[in-house]
Amino acid sequence: MKIGFIGAGQMGRALAKGIVAAGLCQPTDLLAYDVLAATAEQFVAELPGAWRCESNAEVVTKGDVVFLAVKPQCLADVMGDLSGNTPADCLYVSIVAGIPLATLCEGLRSQRVIRVMPNTPCLIGCGAAGYAAAAGILPDDAQRVARLLGAVGTAFPLTEAQLDAVTGLSGSGPAYVYTVIEALSDGGVRMGLPRATATALAAQTVYGAAKMVLETAEHPAVLRDKVTSPGGTTISGLQVLERQGLRSALIDAVEAATLRSQELGFTSKARD
Repeated sequence: MKIGFIGAGQMGRALAKGIVAAGLCQPTDLLAYDVLAATAEQFVAELPGAWRCESNAEVVTKGDVVFLAVKPQCLADVMGDLSGNTPADCLYVSIVAGIPLATLCEGLRSQRVIRVMPNTPCLIGCGAAGYAAAAGILPDDAQRVARLLGAVGTAFPLTEAQLDAVTGLSGSGPAYVYTVIEALSDGGVRMGLPRATATALAAQTVYGAAKMVLETAEHPAVLRDKVTSPGGTTISGLQVLERQGLRSALIDAVEAATLRSQELGFTSKARD
């Protein structure tokens, strides 16, 4: 199976590295094209043996599965390049934020399209993704994509209407969590800890808490209550977080990113 990437930037490289690390293909099975020569060169440098293609059309001609990993504003040009050059046996996997399946199918002149929202932790095998398929996919297309995404984390089959929320939650979510880690580290430094120690403690605390949620399957509130002793330190800290609106801020962040994803889709549709 030849796997192509139109757009060889950070997310494309993350997916490619994860798929190779999981043993689903060899670097020699990878194809990549990017309008920025330096970006394409970085892809093949980090994945020795991968093929650097000369055009978008070459990727889809040689690839069995092709990931569309470009910015939303670049997608129209890509689809224009591929017009009339779309092999019937090519499966497209779009990770372009906000672009609906109807737009993708029309622009690519193909019904074998699956829309995916991954996130950057797929680079270390800890990604969180949602995906939705067009009506015209072949019977094993969704399973194939689920296997590729599952190799770099967790993937959930969803309706297309739910993908913008995935963008707002897990797509943008790592940035929210990095901000939380940085803030916790700042708090540790303020209270006298060395920066490196404070950051390591903050990151490990977030990692451990997340792992507890996943492995115990208990509601986060239940796990929180197990840490919160009457009149203790944790309830004092939680009171400040509630007073400062941390919970509302995170909810609002997911909402804002979701709405922006929807807006990108509407903008693309208007241009079409």
